[in-house]
Amino acid sequence: MAKLNFGGVEENVVTREEFPLEKAREVMKDETIAVIGYGVQGPGQALNLKDNGFNVIVGQRQNSKTWDKAVDDGWEPGVTLFPIEEAVERGTVIQYLLSDAAQISVWPKIKPLLTKGKALYFSHGFGITYKERTGIIPPEDVDVILVAPKGSGTSLRRLFVAGKGLNSSFAVFQDATGRAKDRVVALGIGVGSGYLFETTFKQEVFSDLTGERGSLMGAIQGLFAAQYDCLRRHGHSPSEAFNETVEELTQSLMPLVAENGMDWMYANCSTTAQRGALDWWKKFRDAVSPVFDELYDSVAKGEEAQRSIDSNSQSDYREKLEAELKELHDSEMWQAGRTVRGLRPENQEEKVG
Repeated sequence: MAKLNFGGVEENVVTREEFPLEKAREVMKDETIAVIGYGVQGPGQALNLKDNGFNVIVGQRQNSKTWDKAVDDGWEPGVTLFPIEEAVERGTVIQYLLSDAAQISVWPKIKPLLTKGKALYFSHGFGITYKERTGIIPPEDVDVILVAPKGSGTSLRRLFVAGKGLNSSFAVFQDATGRAKDRVVALGIGVGSGYLFETTFKQEVFSDLTGERGSLMGAIQGLFAAQYDCLRRHGHSPSEAFNETVEELTQSLMPLVAENGMDWMYANCSTTAQRGALDWWKKFRDAVSPVFDELYDSVAKGEEAQRSIDSNSQSDYREKLEAELKELHDSEMWQAGRTVRGLRPENQEEKVG
């Protein structure tokens, strides 16, 4: 494991050069990886592992859309696709990739099948970190490990197919066999990680819940909505408001920030934009910092986890969720966005073709 300097702080990192795919295959050569759940992370991780030469089976609830999706992706019932409990029995590594709510409900059926020496693998620290709330307390004689790709399973798969990788964190919660570290790193390489950085289950879920509610989804939608509404109140058209709020950011600026960093972006924009950005970014930071402190405190206290558990367990959760998503879908900003996206040159070319 290499130590790399991140802005003056040394961290443990595993790269593909240090731990190549061939070594990962050797570590896992006698293992059967059972991917439980075929929703968000399951398809990408399962297919990447399979394509990388690992022995993979999938466990999913029969007579479901996700079972049918697994069949469509090439998993064969009775050969590489099984009901959840049978897959757990067959597997030596159990990748527990159901949703957080489903993990809680299925756990009583799974736990007795986690026999000595198996590995229980997560891609989110939720179930273990909040185990007093979720009831997910693993047997003491199994490894408990985590690989958390920093993106969706769809992104993980797309980057893999393109010959790239998505960065992932990894952690060991319980090392019952003495092989947990080798197992988790091998699996991290196998699912297509670009590199792996070390964390803990607790740190992963705290940062993940904060990020989802913050800059990754919650805060960015709030920022978009505030600026879009401000422009519209001052007489700007929907197309202009959307282009200046979302389209330029996602299509032009963020790809360059991803490649070179925000400092590079500041140095390579117009002097007017540069001056304005430098003058205003700290004001926005100071305005939202108290909100982030409140958010992190809620995550650390388990309040966000409990809210998620409580809402997901309600019988009408799906109906309420659809209503909230419909509010976003039907908003003028995102309706305008659909029109703007349709006018992109590549989408016009598709229509012509």
